[in-house]
Amino acid sequence: MSTTVLLVDDNNLVRKAIVRLLRGDPDIQILAEGSSFAQTLELASKLRPQVIILDLHMNHEMSVTPAQLKSGLMGSRLLAISIWNDDETKSLAKAIGADILLDKTNLAAELIPAIRNCANNRKIELLLNALEAGASD
Repeated sequence: MSTTVLLVDDNNLVRKAIVRLLRGDPDIQILAEGSSFAQTLELASKLRPQVIILDLHMNHEMSVTPAQLKSGLMGSRLLAISIWNDDETKSLAKAIGADILLDKTNLAAELIPAIRNCANNRKIELLLNALEAGASD
């Protein structure tokens, strides 16, 4: 079973490069691409991807708050990407509930393993939730 992914970055060239990288892996299925935070919420709600790859520093005005992103993306693992590696970026990643923050300059080597890690953690979380629900019956 392949891992479903939503890719959101406002830079079309970056999205194309990531798509090219991910299409080389038969275990990853890109459900859709977006270019804004608002699209992230809309597409995530509609498609329910296992993993969302989200650029933290898109040029669009921040039309949603970090809290809205965090609550709107529940159920998916969030893999944040950024060209910046400063404290502000790390704080933003934490505020939106990112599981992983990757530097865009290292995506070729780190993105696919990070997606697998996120997907595996999601599967473990779902199993534990199911076991917990069964124990409370």
